[in-house]
Amino acid sequence: MLEAFWRRVFRFERRKARDGEVVLTLRRVYILPARAGLAFTVLLLLMLVGATNYTLGLGFALTFLAASCAMADMLLTVKNLAGLRLAGGRAAPVFAGDAAQFEIHLHNAGNADRYAIRVGFGTDAAAEHAADVPARGSAAVALALPARERGWLRAPRIHLETRFPLGLFRAWSWWQPDLRVLVYPHPETPAQPLPMRGAASEEGHGEVGLDNFAGIRSYQPGDPMRHLAWRQIARLAPEDGGQLVTKHFEGGAVAELALDFALLPQHLDVEVRLARMTRWVLEAEQRALPYSFRLGGHTYAAGLGDAHRAACLQALALYGREAAP
Repeated sequence: MLEAFWRRVFRFERRKARDGEVVLTLRRVYILPARAGLAFTVLLLLMLVGATNYTLGLGFALTFLAASCAMADMLLTVKNLAGLRLAGGRAAPVFAGDAAQFEIHLHNAGNADRYAIRVGFGTDAAAEHAADVPARGSAAVALALPARERGWLRAPRIHLETRFPLGLFRAWSWWQPDLRVLVYPHPETPAQPLPMRGAASEEGHGEVGLDNFAGIRSYQPGDPMRHLAWRQIARLAPEDGGQLVTKHFEGGAVAELALDFALLPQHLDVEVRLARMTRWVLEAEQRALPYSFRLGGHTYAAGLGDAHRAACLQALALYGREAAP
């Protein structure tokens, strides 16, 4: 059985990391006695001294049996960590001041379950997460890291540790994942009025050209109540999945929403102006108001949607830091 285990270990040693993944080979796993292991070693020495002093054969048998259990525990502790394959997962963008979530996947290609694998960034032991990885399966752990400023936030080194099964030994390893998350500027609070141009009402829609009916669309927060399509709403019962819909108009002197960084007051700090632009992008998306965007070398025509929003927020996050990796 031991020969098969070492054969498996050597096969893990020959495996190479690929696509940002890494396999925890024996060379990457370190082990030392834990505090309980040191206390157990002192106990073994006392038992050995007592058995030698009184020439107790049963005492020798008990001492060496306990020592052999400790050696087996050391082997199992290493085996519980060695051979795991680590891979990075998704890292969604966040706003400055929030916590970035880094997803770590632990894959177990062996036939034995792995228990009590503690995963963390190593800077805060209380923030570590414990995971059990089933045989021929995987487990995911989400690690949080404060995002204090805009730009790219790289994941620090990840610390993995286990003391399974008896807790006499502590096996650990380190891994530097190739993960980063984009941190957007924190939106300005309180929000400033949107820079509307043209004949616009308080709801942000033009007053001219409302006779050009263009169709029906789903209700968006900020739509005027008078634009609700009551006839269509009445036909859709709630139990049939009905929802609020509004009338959509085109043409006429519709208000134009242009977000231009150069038009903001120059006496404001750069970060304040970026925060204001961020707030305007979010508010325009929430109110379904098409908006154009201009910041440095980034110019986007008027539009809406997740792709348009992500492009504008990324330009804001990386303003002045485009050369950063």
